[in-house]
Amino acid sequence: MRRTAEIAMSKLLIVEDDQDLLVLIRDLMKREGHIVDLARNGTEAEAALKIYVYDLVILDWMLPDVAGIDVCKQYRVKGGLANILMLTGKKTVEDKEAGLDAGADDYLTKPFHPKELSARVRALLRRPKQISGAQITIGNLKLDTRTSQVSRNGENITLVPKEFSLLEFLARHKNQSFTAEAILERVWGSDSAASIDTVRTHIKTLRRKIDGESPNSMIRTVRGQGYKIEAQ
Repeated sequence: MRRTAEIAMSKLLIVEDDQDLLVLIRDLMKREGHIVDLARNGTEAEAALKIYVYDLVILDWMLPDVAGIDVCKQYRVKGGLANILMLTGKKTVEDKEAGLDAGADDYLTKPFHPKELSARVRALLRRPKQISGAQITIGNLKLDTRTSQVSRNGENITLVPKEFSLLEFLARHKNQSFTAEAILERVWGSDSAASIDTVRTHIKTLRRKIDGESPNSMIRTVRGQGYKIEAQ
């Protein structure tokens, strides 16, 4: 698999109603080493953006239901921080201005060369994440989503990327229970190599790293409901 040295594996959402173009972009991004989720209209995109945390969204302007520019606006209004690359057949300066004003970070006019798309994606992923909303604190546990650093009682905790993604998901939804199946769908998305056992293994590892010798874990198992982080 070809990888770009300076870009770590990222989670992307591709929103495109043209099936051929959707598949082309999906395959291209997977070859770059990224985890990819797909949406074929604005409604699917809005649903995914409410649940998952993405590093970048490749968003078509012209969708059959909710326009991409409106998806972008609402995502930004609700505090969404992922970089957004807008795809469109619109070519005027005014159209580009409207897309950028809606919250897009870059703008690519159709038709485009795959190499240019890859270059734009790499450039956006190199940008520092926005600081707004980067700190999550639950009791003595602190997460910095900008730097992927975790600490408890002031002591740093080293997590691999997927462990951090799992912890961030539970922390953002504190006091809510999720089954292993729901966590698999929300954190791993379309990563077909993952399984329910993958989730359970990551939960076990997170508990060991976060709780240390404490017999009482922050990540609770709720009978019949799954897992949650409980915050007082």
